[in-house]
Amino acid sequence: MSAAEGGDRSLGQLVSAATDQLSGLVHDEIALAKAQLRNDVKRAGVGGAAFIAAVAVLIFSLPMLSFALAYGIHAWSDWHLSVCFLLSFAANVLVAALLGLIGVTFAKKAKQGQGPQKAVSSAKETAAVLGNVKPHPRAATVSASDELDDRALEAAPVARSSS
Repeated sequence: MSAAEGGDRSLGQLVSAATDQLSGLVHDEIALAKAQLRNDVKRAGVGGAAFIAAVAVLIFSLPMLSFALAYGIHAWSDWHLSVCFLLSFAANVLVAALLGLIGVTFAKKAKQGQGPQKAVSSAKETAAVLGNVKPHPRAATVSASDELDDRALEAAPVARSSS
C-alpha cells in the first residue's frame, strides 16, 4: 500500500484493516503453536515406535533367530552348543539395544523441541510488540471554521453538578 492510498482511507477503514490484521496474526500464532506441537508429538511417536520395535524384536525373534544362529555357529565353529546359544542371545540383545538407542534419541529430540514453550514465548513477544505500538503522529491541519468552533467552546459556560 502506498502512502497516497493510506491518506485516502477513513478512520473506520483503518480500524477495520488493523482488526483484520490482528485477527490474522492471532490465527497465525495458533497455527504455529499447533504445528510445533504436531512436530513434537510426531517425534515422540517415532521414539515410542522404536521402543515398541525393540521389544517386538526381542520377544518375537529370539526363539527362531536364537536357534538358527546357535546351530549355525555350532556348524561353523564346532563349539559346544551352549556357547553357541549364548552368542546367539548376545546378538539379539545387541540389536534390541541399538533399536532402544534410536528410540532414546528421538525421545530426546522431542523433549528438546519445546513446542509449547516456543508458542507461548512467541505469543508473549507479539503481545509485547502490540502493547508498545503508538499511533503514527499526524500533522494537525486546522481550518478557519475549526478555529471559530474552538473559540466558541472555550467561551461557553460549563454546567457542573454538585453530586
